[in-house]
Amino acid sequence: MSHRPLGAQISHMLKSRGVEVIFGIPGVHNQELYRGIEEAGITHVLARHEQGAGFMADGYARATGKPGVAYVITGPGLCNIMTPLGQAYSDSVQVLAISSCLDETAATKGQLHQMRDQAAAARAVCDWSEIGQSASATYTLIDRAFAEFQTERKRPKHITVPIAQLEAQAPPPPLARASDIMRIPGCDDTTARHIANALTAARRPMIVLGGGAIAPEMRATVDVVAKHTGAATFTTYAGRGLVADDAPLHFGALLARPDSARIFAKSDLVLAIGTELSEVDLWRPTLGAECPMIRVDIDPACFGAMDHPKDMMVQADAAATLSAVITALPPDPSGSDWSATEVRDFRAHLRAEIDAERPGILPVVDRLKQCLPKDTLIYSDMTQFAYAAKEIYPMDAPGLWHHPYGFGTLGYALPAAIGGKIGSKSQPVLAIAGDYGFQYTIQELIVAVELGLSLPIIVWDNEKLGEIEDSMVRAQIAPNAVVQSNPDFLALAKAYGAKATSPKHLDALETALRDAFLHAGPTLIHVSSDIAL
Repeated sequence: MSHRPLGAQISHMLKSRGVEVIFGIPGVHNQELYRGIEEAGITHVLARHEQGAGFMADGYARATGKPGVAYVITGPGLCNIMTPLGQAYSDSVQVLAISSCLDETAATKGQLHQMRDQAAAARAVCDWSEIGQSASATYTLIDRAFAEFQTERKRPKHITVPIAQLEAQAPPPPLARASDIMRIPGCDDTTARHIANALTAARRPMIVLGGGAIAPEMRATVDVVAKHTGAATFTTYAGRGLVADDAPLHFGALLARPDSARIFAKSDLVLAIGTELSEVDLWRPTLGAECPMIRVDIDPACFGAMDHPKDMMVQADAAATLSAVITALPPDPSGSDWSATEVRDFRAHLRAEIDAERPGILPVVDRLKQCLPKDTLIYSDMTQFAYAAKEIYPMDAPGLWHHPYGFGTLGYALPAAIGGKIGSKSQPVLAIAGDYGFQYTIQELIVAVELGLSLPIIVWDNEKLGEIEDSMVRAQIAPNAVVQSNPDFLALAKAYGAKATSPKHLDALETALRDAFLHAGPTLIHVSSDIAL
């Protein structure tokens, strides 16, 4: 490889590290990054807003398990992608944002796209944000990002490169080495035996599984441990699918329901794997358990989170740890005092509670489960429909339903689903958004049209900010600024070139969904909250 402008070399380096797709928007400041994209054999997806590009990269990463990469310009381009980067940080998603930056900002003022400290701004929402002051430094930062994606908790990274450096001739990047980087290993044999002995000695052991425990082999591994020890299970929202929904001792994704605290109060051991047990997992100060707790997580920062009792803290990979625990289990299974009836009654009671809180939603959720293709990837937005669904929707496998859990931004579903569909190719993908949040990123609909993506998009329309209105009422605040005028969603979708329909009853919704998965392009399915059941 000969010398090229550094901007072109970056694309070639990314290609050699396995990058196939880049999401972004070109501008005068970052155009050098685009010099090498086609030559390197990378597909570029043109978003309509940098926020859309960031969410697409996030959705792509969640669907593929590979880093999502985005190119943005100096200043406003970076500011626009900071919301997706914050979302990726809170939800542990591997996104790499590469931006241009001004060569110097201390002595010169009034420059185009000028920010006081661009790297520091992104540092607030990323694992790290650094300036590539030379070709060598830029290459090192890129390889650092990819190494950390493999070995540490997945968090977004930001690399910004001065414009003069992007334009300057640079030597080829270092060759990609054969992958010799492994995830952090599981616990040692002594720790595995301790966990195994604690589980088998407990009469009411409880295993809590979070998004950090998602791995292809984990569902089978968790099943072996739970059956052998008689442990009951809960999952966080992000951990759904790690336990079969019909497992007799599975309490489901109902961890955030206040009644789950009384279940934990009955436990005599809690094994929490891959979860921070954070506010957005529990929506209460503590888990409710007063028994010993063993926490397994790749990120040691989680061990100090919230005010939970802790008996043992293990920094290790979830799948490797549970595999070691299986090896350490005694040959004979140990029963427990949990009963399937207790679990069934708990879940039935809370389903009725959810149905009463959000009337009319659960029948639609149930119909979705009946008619969606197996292993459909679902991307949802901050909307009441998703809030109800994520508590009771039975998952075929982990990692199938993606939601902006932590940062909690609106506008996530559509662009993230576009990125997910690009990454997953033939796997069916569905987007679910509320009528208000959908309008945050509706312009990205035309990206799905341009690419001919088969993508059903459910827009749940209650003609208001329903969740905020309910919260105001609970707080005895007169609802204010929660009702808005909506556009004609069908006409708007058609103006973008998408197919659109508005089913009036559940049978028609099912037909619309089946047709949408067969259509070579996006389909907006406008669903009124008073749809006939």
